[in-house]
Amino acid sequence: MKADPHEQQRLLDLQALDTRLSQLDHQLRSLPEHAQLEQLTGRAADLDAEVVRTTTARGDVQRELTKAEQDVQLVRDRAARDQQRLDAGIGTAKDMQALQHEIESLARRQATLEDEELEVMERAEARDAEVAKAEADRDALAAETAEITTSRDTKAQALQADRDEVAAGRDAIVADVSDELVALYDKIRAQSGTGAASLQQRRCGGCQLELNQVDLNRIRSAAEDEVLRCEECRRILVRTPESGL
Repeated sequence: MKADPHEQQRLLDLQALDTRLSQLDHQLRSLPEHAQLEQLTGRAADLDAEVVRTTTARGDVQRELTKAEQDVQLVRDRAARDQQRLDAGIGTAKDMQALQHEIESLARRQATLEDEELEVMERAEARDAEVAKAEADRDALAAETAEITTSRDTKAQALQADRDEVAAGRDAIVADVSDELVALYDKIRAQSGTGAASLQQRRCGGCQLELNQVDLNRIRSAAEDEVLRCEECRRILVRTPESGL
């Protein structure tokens, strides 16, 4: 392949920009916020489940409390009616005595139910505290997630701006080099990571191996527009004033 020496030199600039693009892509993928957000997403799922669990448990206790309150109220209403009948004195002495016994029995029953109601109220308060804590933890995690997301986006935008600038420079170089040479360069770069390397002090800048005398003689005798390849790594070998030829 033939290519103007200027085009060949531009390949070294292209390689530098491609290396920078790879670095920026790696930085974009490796932002610490990515791992942090992934971890927070797992925690968020756990906290959401905890909110559901505690809310469900609170609902169960609240229904139990409602029933306990209703049971107490039924006994109170029954005792109030009996007391009204007793106070009215309507009925036989035996009826009055039975009412008195029932009122006393209801009082004992009411005391028992109120103790049970108090125990349920205490459990309801504990469930309320659990729900409040779970929701507070979830809200704190959401705030942390939002903060880290903002940090990630800010960093990513800065890196992307750098990448866009470097990519524009690459496009400018590609426009200055023949399609055939760029295609060869890209093919080699896809295979080995770098498509072109400079020849400096008789050493390939790609594989870092020193060229033997036969290869050096071949390069010395090659025309300026001949596109050379390293015999070891097959990268495009660009001659420079420091080639040592």
